Amino acid sequence: MTGGPGAAVSLVRRALAGHAALGLLAAALIYVIALTGTLAVIHDQWQRWEQPTVPEFTVLSSAAAQAAMTAAANRGGRTATNVTLQMPTADLPRAIVTTDAGAWYVDGSGRTAARVAAGWTDFVISLHERLLLPASWGFAMVGAIGVALASLAATGVLAHPRIVRDAFRLRWQQGAHIARVDWHNRLGVWALPFTVAVALTGAILGLGTIGFVVLADAYAGGSLERAYAPVFGDQPAPDARAAPLPDIAAALAGLRLSAPGATPVSIVVQSPGTRGHAIQILATHRERLIYGETYRFDAHGRLLGKVGLSDGAIGQQALASVYGLHFGTYGGLAVELAYLLFGTALCVMTATGPSIWLHKRRRRGLTSPRLSACWDTVVWGTPSLLILCWSARVVTGTGTALTPLFLSGAFVSVASAAFRPRWFGVGRVRTVSLWAATATGLAHFLCFQPLAAESETIDVLLVLCPCAALWALQVMQRRVRPAAARFGKIV
Repeated sequence: MTGGPGAAVSLVRRALAGHAALGLLAAALIYVIALTGTLAVIHDQWQRWEQPTVPEFTVLSSAAAQAAMTAAANRGGRTATNVTLQMPTADLPRAIVTTDAGAWYVDGSGRTAARVAAGWTDFVISLHERLLLPASWGFAMVGAIGVALASLAATGVLAHPRIVRDAFRLRWQQGAHIARVDWHNRLGVWALPFTVAVALTGAILGLGTIGFVVLADAYAGGSLERAYAPVFGDQPAPDARAAPLPDIAAALAGLRLSAPGATPVSIVVQSPGTRGHAIQILATHRERLIYGETYRFDAHGRLLGKVGLSDGAIGQQALASVYGLHFGTYGGLAVELAYLLFGTALCVMTATGPSIWLHKRRRRGLTSPRLSACWDTVVWGTPSLLILCWSARVVTGTGTALTPLFLSGAFVSVASAAFRPRWFGVGRVRTVSLWAATATGLAHFLCFQPLAAESETIDVLLVLCPCAALWALQVMQRRVRPAAARFGKIV
């Protein structure tokens, strides 16, 4: 018989290490969702930045909309089953027509200008919404992580009775660990309402998908369309008999008469070229949290009714408001900037939390160089992998499979950090990530001139912010060392 006290202690240590690794895995998922969610707040600007040479305008005439929809419905000599025209807006001053065969930008006359190649932006959104998993599994996991994040925010406040009183106390000259703790706690206080709001709305968006699947199985014979109908409206009955394409211009004129304060953002024609076709126009309403109201028109542009997201049941209006509250689409530039600021604070909180815990383990003699290296690689390697994915898309074209590239890169980098932790010190991986962001902004600015002001702003921020961060870190390190020696702290 083998074993003994030594074997038992070794088993306990391995179990604790496995427990810690699982905890870091959960923290890593929260961090990735927080980082990509912060980027997704300005996804329209990233789409413009990714493909900067597309013609831009803020108004598309009814005649141009009709021409774009007609051309798209018959693209390639076959009739599409669904055609969607995204109207230009202030955030995305481009018109996009989408069919079964793909998506294209159109110019101010409704003619095709270029194929949509926003693969990197779509990839970032997919990583945020479902962690690149199949839809149902991914939405469910992200929803569960939203619940966990809200719980962490609440318990974090309860675990620190003085957290509000010390809201402006920063002891950054007393050592790196003390400074990290203070930044974590202070940002937790300042961003608490934002964190709770985005966590709960993210949970609703993620777990709501599973809820509708359950309702469909229980009450709608497995049909998701019937389950969604009480909230988002019924779909028109199919009728495959041939018919002329619907009158988009008349529908837009009808919207202006029936809802003069509404702004059309997208037009959907289902089953064009058949008698079962119908026009649905999604329009935004000023000073409302709802993502929009859907108005229905017949083939001649006569109003048939609306879904009721703007004035229907309270539950309908509440569900229609979750998306805008989660992504900050309801208040223009000021709200977007606030979401970017608080989203960055959430990323810092998520990154510093496990770092604080790992430092406390070291103070107790539980050294974890592999876990520390893995966590530093997650925090600073994730932005580098996103930059790598963008670079690959630019070099190899729109057909690049970004999902396997990102997942394989994440696996190799974390595994390498686990086997060779000395190669992945926080200073090294942080410097590589910051310089990669600077190089990306500079390369984009030089290669894609002329640029819109918004895209130039992104390039300037990509260049200046990492440089400022590197300079600030050097200044803090020079000042922290002598201060830490005076206070007797561990740096």
